[in-house]
Amino acid sequence: MSSLIAAAVFFVLIHLLISGTRVRDALIGRIGAGPYLGLFVVLSWIGIIWLGWAFALTRGAPGNTTMWQMTPATHGLQLLLQLVAVLFIVIGLTTRNPTSVRQEGALDNPEVVRGMLRVTRHPFLWGVALWALGHLIVNGDAGSIILFGSLLALALFGTASIDAKRRRALGSKWDAFAAQTSNIPFLAIASGRQRLSLGEIGWWRILVALVVYGVLGWAHPYLFGVPVFI
Repeated sequence: MSSLIAAAVFFVLIHLLISGTRVRDALIGRIGAGPYLGLFVVLSWIGIIWLGWAFALTRGAPGNTTMWQMTPATHGLQLLLQLVAVLFIVIGLTTRNPTSVRQEGALDNPEVVRGMLRVTRHPFLWGVALWALGHLIVNGDAGSIILFGSLLALALFGTASIDAKRRRALGSKWDAFAAQTSNIPFLAIASGRQRLSLGEIGWWRILVALVVYGVLGWAHPYLFGVPVFI
């Protein structure tokens, strides 16, 4: 369990205390943007592999105490949360977004706030947050709480971290974009600053997300040993 805790701390800290702070700015100033990004990608993959390996070791381990069990109600909620999560993740990854890596130039487009960005400026991270939350609801063992809890915290705090990073780098351009959008999904729409437009999101993106959701559900027992559609 100690290895999983260490892996979770490592993965969260390299994102929130390095990538999301002025430490990142200092490193880029010293070694350059390209080498920094390459180093960060390597460290991120190390963290992901370490997390997966350490989590696998906790399965069935004596100290992996179970706090709660899945119920029919939480199973149904999990399926719904994963559907929304996959929609946010797939649409977020396929939408040009100034919050994404090396896409800051999207701010030069006066019509950048379209489609999913009307819903939230951080669709991918909110998708990860919902994915992690859904897994927490149905997995009450200590190992799962550490793994999915740390990823949930990283996704949620990561939105604020990226906002602060972009504000430092882009100044008034970012402020104008942030004023038109919201971090919390649907808040800009609820406040009247934006409107929901499924056509702008792209029906093909929604279709791809539904296919991905179905494939992941089908493959889950083969990849992770746990059936989803039961």
